[in-house]
Amino acid sequence: MNARADTADDAERSGRTAPDHEYDDDAHDHGGHDHEAMIRDFRRRFVVSAVLTVPILALSPLIRAALGLEDVLAFPGDGWVLFGLATVVFVYGGRPFLTGLVDEVRDRQPGMMTLIGLAITIAWAYSSAVTFGLEGKAFFWELATLVDVMLIGHWVEMRSVAGASGALEELVKLLPDRAHRLDDEGDAEDVPVADLAVGDRVLVRPGERVPADGTITDGESSVDLSMLTGESKPVAKGEGDEVPAGAVNGSGGLTLRIEKTGEDSYLSQVVEMVRQAQQSRSQSQDLADRAAGWLTYTALAVGAVTLAAWLAAGADFQAALARMVTVMVITCPHALGLAVPLVVAVSTSLGAQSGLLIRNRSAFERARELDAVIFDKTGTLTEGRFGVTDTAVLGELDEDELLRLAAGLERGSEHPIAAAIVTAAEERDLDLPNAEDFQNLEGRGAEATVEGRRVVVASPGHVAEQGFDVDDERVAALREGGKTVC
Repeated sequence: MNARADTADDAERSGRTAPDHEYDDDAHDHGGHDHEAMIRDFRRRFVVSAVLTVPILALSPLIRAALGLEDVLAFPGDGWVLFGLATVVFVYGGRPFLTGLVDEVRDRQPGMMTLIGLAITIAWAYSSAVTFGLEGKAFFWELATLVDVMLIGHWVEMRSVAGASGALEELVKLLPDRAHRLDDEGDAEDVPVADLAVGDRVLVRPGERVPADGTITDGESSVDLSMLTGESKPVAKGEGDEVPAGAVNGSGGLTLRIEKTGEDSYLSQVVEMVRQAQQSRSQSQDLADRAAGWLTYTALAVGAVTLAAWLAAGADFQAALARMVTVMVITCPHALGLAVPLVVAVSTSLGAQSGLLIRNRSAFERARELDAVIFDKTGTLTEGRFGVTDTAVLGELDEDELLRLAAGLERGSEHPIAAAIVTAAEERDLDLPNAEDFQNLEGRGAEATVEGRRVVVASPGHVAEQGFDVDDERVAALREGGKTVC
């Protein structure tokens, strides 16, 4: 599964960028769909076009007249130089829009590409005719600035989409490259994950990622599902429980029977959901494309009416043609081509920075109408890092001594809650003792001998099972506040 390829396809299907064959150089490293290469290509086209736009503006008669520099910048053959520079911008900088125009016309869905491509083509063709002797004024400066604005708009949009697609990259990285497949005798053999089949038995050692969706046939452990479900606390799993691909195994070894592989796995379905979310288009994008389509028809109609009206009024053909071209060129709005990509870029970037995966852009736009948001659990709103916030002493020990003994025990555990207890003790500069006879209580806690005392750090349920009374108002208040009590 290639996340980059999917994202590039999405950009193409949006109708707002050039076809994949348009992007050169490194684009072919991924079958013409390298999104990073597409971004580099747009940036390169924009930089080249922007640099050439400076002399184009300086040599354009209309701009020189407006600045009072007709004689300063004029020289023999300046019109041919202007024609050459503008042609480079039209062919090189405008090529994505010209190929986009061809695609939209072929699909009979004129949109932004058609409008931009039509405007720059008419501006270049008419201005070139003026250079070769047709009476009128060249629009090379309008051509260059239009190409610049549209290129930077699409470049910004593609960069934002690439940034958000990092979620896809991270999800794909969750799968390990190899798995420990067990044979009939129980011996483990390292094989590529792609070679796993439904029914295979695999061994997942402590700290390893689950290679494919499966059911536990032997072993108990705590499994970290945070990257898949948002569950910040490891979940206890045992025989008969299902675990998805990409989950991180805790401290116990697990034997799994593979139930799903490839596109059928839970992780692949999540990746597909995110890919479809990036492919979805907002109402603003659809509205802009529909508006661009109607503007295209309007430009053609009004241009034809302008030409006919001036001819009917007695103007010669060249004067009527100049006015028709003027109307059709100015019909293409710079702001429309730049505003929508910027809106998409900003909203996507802000969402990605906040850890939000937008499943549907239209729904994201309608979120401003929400009155309330309901979350399924408190853990999904946290950063996934545990910390000690309160200490309730029920016996004779003081808080520091209680925390010191608990941290001495937890130094031998890799559980996130254990790490939080150790960190809290270190922040108080407590001298941590060593633990002996450490025993991990899967899904419940841990126990060990610390300084001659039997110390247990476990859930209230396990403590109650051992016959101890933990019915305390302070403990109950902490639990009701959504905090993990141990």
